[in-house]
Amino acid sequence: MTGLVGSAVAILPPLAQEQPVGGPVPAEAVEALDVITPVPSSLGADPGRIALGRMLFTDTRLSRGGDRACITCHDIRSNGASAVARNLTTDGTPMPRNTPTAFNAALSFRLGWAGDIPTLQDQAEIALTRPEFLGGSWPAILAVIRDDPALAGPFQAAYGREADRKAVIDAINSFERSLLTPNSRFDRWLRGDAHAITEAERSGYALFRGIGCAACHQGVNVGGNLFQKVGIFVTIPNKAAEVLRVPSLRNVAVTAPYFDDGGVAALPEAVRLMARAQLGRELTAAQTEAIVAFLGTLTGSYEGWPLTAPQAADAAPHGGAQQP
Repeated sequence: MTGLVGSAVAILPPLAQEQPVGGPVPAEAVEALDVITPVPSSLGADPGRIALGRMLFTDTRLSRGGDRACITCHDIRSNGASAVARNLTTDGTPMPRNTPTAFNAALSFRLGWAGDIPTLQDQAEIALTRPEFLGGSWPAILAVIRDDPALAGPFQAAYGREADRKAVIDAINSFERSLLTPNSRFDRWLRGDAHAITEAERSGYALFRGIGCAACHQGVNVGGNLFQKVGIFVTIPNKAAEVLRVPSLRNVAVTAPYFDDGGVAALPEAVRLMARAQLGRELTAAQTEAIVAFLGTLTGSYEGWPLTAPQAADAAPHGGAQQP
């Protein structure tokens, strides 16, 4: 499977160099590092600005109706997304696409399923102000922040001036750059922990690479760095000749439902469909199980806690902003 646009690693922020753990890196892992690299523990964002961004990410007062925030759909307490196929816009209609996880979004070269959002800055502007997302206006957003001592003071300290549009976007982006999920078992194996993944999971990775999945799903985000036509060997209904940004497979075991329409609920089904449509391969049950086992090793941790699927009680559809 060949990408239509080449890898854009060069435009990503520099990644922190992590030290190997657990002794010499296994030969298999050394070879795997040519395909997948570990998630860094930090992208170097300023702690004060991260703290401000966290507050803004959860503040419903920034929305037009005062009833939603970024966290409404991007639940950072679980998987950074939600459990529904498509969240609802402010007028109650379904979003055009499934809400991707906010975790590791800063490691992707473009944002949005279609890759039509160039930068995190553009994404924050869209999320805050478009009517279907939060629907806020800059005069109202800035008034909320400037009139709240809990926000106004920290903005002055972090930016040397009162809150303005540029600083608000930067604060949100600083927090988004901190939404990294390092320390997955696969990353620990890449860094030298020979016992971090099982033999069956290593076999699943070998199959993932051997049949061609890694042609598109590679790099630090195991995807997210090129575009690809949907349905190369088998046309998927409603997606004839559509070109989308290849999604990241980081934390994929806990981010169901799958695909841009949220149309597939289970990971094994998603794996079989992609093998058929993108690679022209019909996987056996054993092959599917092996690849799913490998994908389970890509679940990382946020603030020391492994990501999880949202609880059923949190699965009611609601509005919010798309973010890869």
